Amino acid sequence: MSGAPVELAVIGARVESCLSALLCAEERRWSKIEPELRAPLQALAQLIEAGGKRLRPAFCHWGFVGAGGQADDHRVVEAGAAFELLHGFALFHDDVMDGSATRRGARTAHLVFADRHERAGWLGEARRFGEGVAILVGDLAFVYADQLLAGAPAAAWRIWNELRIELNIGQYLDIVGTAATQRDRVAAERISRYKSGKYTVERPLHLGAALAAPERVDELLPLLSAYGLPLGDAFQLRDDMLGAFGVEALTGKPVGDDLIEGKPTPLLAVATERATAAQRKILTTVGRPGLGPDDVAAVQGVLIDTGARAELDATIERLVGEAIASLDALPFHDDAKVGLTDLAYFVSSRES
Repeated sequence: MSGAPVELAVIGARVESCLSALLCAEERRWSKIEPELRAPLQALAQLIEAGGKRLRPAFCHWGFVGAGGQADDHRVVEAGAAFELLHGFALFHDDVMDGSATRRGARTAHLVFADRHERAGWLGEARRFGEGVAILVGDLAFVYADQLLAGAPAAAWRIWNELRIELNIGQYLDIVGTAATQRDRVAAERISRYKSGKYTVERPLHLGAALAAPERVDELLPLLSAYGLPLGDAFQLRDDMLGAFGVEALTGKPVGDDLIEGKPTPLLAVATERATAAQRKILTTVGRPGLGPDDVAAVQGVLIDTGARAELDATIERLVGEAIASLDALPFHDDAKVGLTDLAYFVSSRES
């Protein structure tokens, strides 16, 4: 049985302690100046503390420990917390861009603040107020993430900056792909890699290694990419499957959420390639206003009947095998390799 859940809990506890200390101190500091400033900081803390698998801190941890660092070193703990804040930044902004109603089983921040605007009878449009506040809360998370990496070596900062650019590039491609109803497999795979795969697996590994052994980055980064890139792709493919077929009680998002939003995923691209004329007609409903449960079920049926779901399941299995096989060439101790193997199985089989 994979030991990943246990490791994630241990790593997550260290990171959560760091985050709690930071955010509580910031709330105290700013609420002394103006009590109203509690609201955005509490919104940030609520999202960060509401769950999440702490995958990015875990990959950063194993990159750091594998390259010679100590597991409880404050540098890797703070880097893990920085990744959680960066992820929070992305989620706040993503929910605004997608118009999402729920996140981790709770009402999204932009809607919570819009509700507050309406109840108070304030001037202006409630929707714009709520979205504006959520964007600012995301920006706070972005800045706090940078603060936690203030003492990192130059090699780590180069990786940090590149991963943030890649994340934003991927998000832009996702927005365009959704609006243009792209169903091209190559484009969908590119979006998946830059929007999520690289910044979830490959770059956290790189950053951890650069923190522990900046003088070895030229040696270690290509070897870590041999593991991180295929596993990052598998991670996002699994995410796409959950976005189409996931159970709301586990994912915290509506059933078929990606289908409702019209996300340009490889799953949808493969189905479109293989679909009959009648099936293509059903697929054209993806992302259209008013897509209801029966429509979602019909699209899910096409994803199954065309073999797209089965093909992606097989692709995930192949990519995970490729990632694990690459560990043979990685000059890490056995504990780190076992940890990375466990994580590979965990991220590719998760239900949330």
